[in-house]
Amino acid sequence: MRVPLSWLREYVDLPATATGRDVQEKLIAVGLEVETVERLGEGLKGPLVVGQVLTIEELEGFKKPIRFCTVDVGQANGTGEPQEIVCGARNFSVGDKVVVVLPGAVLPGDFKIAARKTYGKTSHGMICSGDELGMGDDGTHGIIVLPPEYEVGTDAIALLELVDEVLDIAVTPDRGYCLSMRGVARETATAYGLPLRDPALLDVPPPNAGGYPVQVSDPMGCDRFTARTVAGLEPEARTPLWLQRRLQKAGMRPVSLAVDITNYVMLELGQPLHAYDRTTVSGPIGVRRATPGEQLTTLDGTKRVLDAADLVITDDRGPIGLAGVMGGANTEIAAAAADPGTGRLRGTTDVVIEAAHFDALSIARTARRHKLSSEAAKRFERGVDPEAASAAAQRAVDLLVLLAGGTAEEGVTEIVTPSGPRTITVSADHPDKVAGVAYGRETVVRRLQQVGCDVYGQDELVVTVPSWRPDLSEPNDLAEEVIRLEGYENLPSTLPLPPAGRGLTERQRLHRRVGRALAGAGYVEALNYPFTGSHVLDQLGIEQDDPRRAAVTLVNPLSDEEPDLRTTLVPGLLGALRRNYGRGTHDLALFETGPVFRASGDEKPASRLVVDRRPTDDEIASLDASLPQQPRRAAVVLAGGREQAGWWGEGRPANWADAIEAGRTVAREAGVELIVRQDQHAPFHPGRCAALLALVDGEEVLVGNAGELHPRVTKAMSLPERTCAMEIDLDRLERAGTGSLRAPKISAFPVATQDVALVVDDSVPAAEVESALREGAGELLESLRLFDVFTGEQLGAGKKSLAYALRFRAADRTLTADEASAARDAAVATAVERTGAVLRG
Repeated sequence: MRVPLSWLREYVDLPATATGRDVQEKLIAVGLEVETVERLGEGLKGPLVVGQVLTIEELEGFKKPIRFCTVDVGQANGTGEPQEIVCGARNFSVGDKVVVVLPGAVLPGDFKIAARKTYGKTSHGMICSGDELGMGDDGTHGIIVLPPEYEVGTDAIALLELVDEVLDIAVTPDRGYCLSMRGVARETATAYGLPLRDPALLDVPPPNAGGYPVQVSDPMGCDRFTARTVAGLEPEARTPLWLQRRLQKAGMRPVSLAVDITNYVMLELGQPLHAYDRTTVSGPIGVRRATPGEQLTTLDGTKRVLDAADLVITDDRGPIGLAGVMGGANTEIAAAAADPGTGRLRGTTDVVIEAAHFDALSIARTARRHKLSSEAAKRFERGVDPEAASAAAQRAVDLLVLLAGGTAEEGVTEIVTPSGPRTITVSADHPDKVAGVAYGRETVVRRLQQVGCDVYGQDELVVTVPSWRPDLSEPNDLAEEVIRLEGYENLPSTLPLPPAGRGLTERQRLHRRVGRALAGAGYVEALNYPFTGSHVLDQLGIEQDDPRRAAVTLVNPLSDEEPDLRTTLVPGLLGALRRNYGRGTHDLALFETGPVFRASGDEKPASRLVVDRRPTDDEIASLDASLPQQPRRAAVVLAGGREQAGWWGEGRPANWADAIEAGRTVAREAGVELIVRQDQHAPFHPGRCAALLALVDGEEVLVGNAGELHPRVTKAMSLPERTCAMEIDLDRLERAGTGSLRAPKISAFPVATQDVALVVDDSVPAAEVESALREGAGELLESLRLFDVFTGEQLGAGKKSLAYALRFRAADRTLTADEASAARDAAVATAVERTGAVLRG
């Protein structure tokens, strides 16, 4: 809501020295979000005057039409002689009154005016358009043509109200009354402690039988409808400058007098109005729900197919408007136009003014259903004062009579659905309890009365809520009003005291440790949207019967291409890798931790929980049963160089081994030693894919996969060649762990290192040999590392050599060579027995 300060002063006697910044500070203190204060005409300097065009000479030989004009500016130029000005606009004629800026003036944007030679003539100033003066476009896209009654030489800065301040207020959904000058003025008066001149306090004639006939078939959708008729409007009547300027400052473009008046009253009182050309309305005006399939062409020229839930305004022919949203084109106010035969201006002369109150929810749904946001809908869906409808209609009638020469007909139609006042019972100390401040009953009553409430009672207050505050519905709303008017800045700051013995759960600690560990290993965290589509799974080569296809589909997705919740973290990370690679970053290592969503098919429909109490344990359990499985995962993707080349040596590219090591890094944070075996699992290369297993209750359980992506996947997703990935299930790792991690015991005794090389068949996994060595070595084995894999003719066909470094250490003594050798021999013996290995050499 844009609020001109000059307009605001009509309703509140602000201090003469109060600036827009001062008012902004006061309104922010009472809870309004005043985003900016725009200073109109800042830097503007005259002379800027009214001039009359005397002559126009068309200049030939230029690419665009150019006119050389003489303009009478009176004594503003100091000589009284006509001013010679070159102008390219063509929307004015000889005799028109225009706005002229003379040499020595400065326009907004520090645009200094001086006499200059152009197009072979010397131009002594400019004939101005609205854009050049910072007024905005008035719809003509050309020079400002003033009404003929303004005298030549009049100061145009004051005439056009070019110097002003405008407050731009972001009105929150619960403050719909502030989408009007009346509402903002009420808040301003409260903030300054000044009286308010309410523009809605008008003498309104009572309803009678002579008004325009109206039939309301849906009193729940329309609980109030006021209709007034004005006849004999002058088609040539123009919107006065003061009204045009107020609309422009408020962010609206002047259209025609009747339409401008309805917009002006809406901005002033907050009540949307609609004016119908009476000659185009056939029969009584009706309000009902639309019939499915009905069509209506709205004022924006769009033909719309109506829904059965749409509330429409009708006449005998059918719909003539979407109630509370936009009128129909078939009853639009006709613009003044010259009659081809007589030359006289013709246009709308009789209008019917509609001021109604519609159901907020119905209007909001209609506006969204038709993707049609209007100023009227914006106000109705936030709540409009139903008691202001008759005053708004009267205000529009008065302006039409005053400015358009019309005659107000005596008939007044007002249809009202009876309803009682809204009351709230609240204890006088309730705001004190909410804020933690002792306000006292007198302060609470005074503040509630300031927002328009009627308050009765002593310890227990009965509060009657004003009609313009539909957001006040419970005691906490009233407490908020008291607190904001007393000042949020006056609330004491009290640090909460957390109960002893609480902190992060072990599950949360694991999640954080994994993130820190991967970041420490050189990975960068990428947070991706949890949405995906089946086309991504197709690109990954995932079979139709794969569990990852069991996705949860959203009813209202952000994108039709990504309607599903993710079942794996890999696609999101690959998308982030592709975007970064396409922007020139070729060495990438990304990770993400978070939930995936797996639909089991056993989910039950969710039950609607109550809101007046805490749900029971059974209700919460029922809600949980309707949710899909949400296991937590960690995933990484790699591409490009893993180690950079430099003076220290050659670098190396990322490969499948780095992806496996990332899995081990995650598992170590859970206290789990992974078992790695060869596997085939989409989207990985069948020969470069590893299964990551862990022991859960003594059984090997698959916890993840790692490896290099299949070439078909990298091609389909436009990824770098040899891209690698890893994904692991954190919940399964947690079950495989031994609980909280304990710090290792560090032995002060030296380590004994033994190397062993074993020859096995190519088909024997290295992990199986490693497991046998660990089992055979016993408790003295501290660590085991594979440091070489060799194949060659000397080993024979189908054979490979695996070389391991074994580190032995005792916690209480220095091992002898015999003890270390014995442990080594035991490890080798077990490997020979279980894998058929032969000690090399």
